[in-house]
Amino acid sequence: MYHWGLTVAKRVGCIILCGGESLRLGFDKATVTIGNQNLLERSISLVDPLADEIIVVSSKEKCSAQLTTNPKVRMTADIYPKQGPLGGIHAGLSVSKSSVNLVVACDMPFLNHDLLRYMVRIADGYDVVVPRIGSLLEPLHAVYSKSCLPVIEGLLKDGVRKTDRLFSLVRVRYVKEAEINRFDLERLSLFNINTKQDLERAQEIAGMITRSP
Repeated sequence: MYHWGLTVAKRVGCIILCGGESLRLGFDKATVTIGNQNLLERSISLVDPLADEIIVVSSKEKCSAQLTTNPKVRMTADIYPKQGPLGGIHAGLSVSKSSVNLVVACDMPFLNHDLLRYMVRIADGYDVVVPRIGSLLEPLHAVYSKSCLPVIEGLLKDGVRKTDRLFSLVRVRYVKEAEINRFDLERLSLFNINTKQDLERAQEIAGMITRSP
């Protein structure tokens, strides 16, 4: 697939993480409905135009339960269970056939195509492209190269689960606030659902979007 006016064809994968325990929400996030789709279905439909392959990473218990007819989609389970997002990123990169991979959490219902395209476009020469707002990073709305895989595996084997440790060991391109604002001034793409209040807000936003002319 040729992507977005690049001078060289770039195969792009998308890894959707849906293995969180949803402790604050109280039930499985992936099954939460926003509009007429659950969060996993919504994530798949949002990234579908951007990716050559879509990999859904979940726990072994959940993996067989989430099914889709989209031919791009494959399910996989954590290789290192209960290691948080870093374990999920590792699992996705392990099976991805793409050198460049978008990684998003399934609880982000308002992904912005233009911002994600831009992040892939600026990924050449870097191992990670990640938004930074103030001192806060968005590691589950980022681009990861397959070159990160051995570094992540080494960290997991050493019992390290934090993505900021990975960022200290690889080449990182931080996406600045001004860059994010060019595509998503309200930063809805970075909104994620952790609580019932977040869910109510997401349903409200989705309703407003649906009613927009």
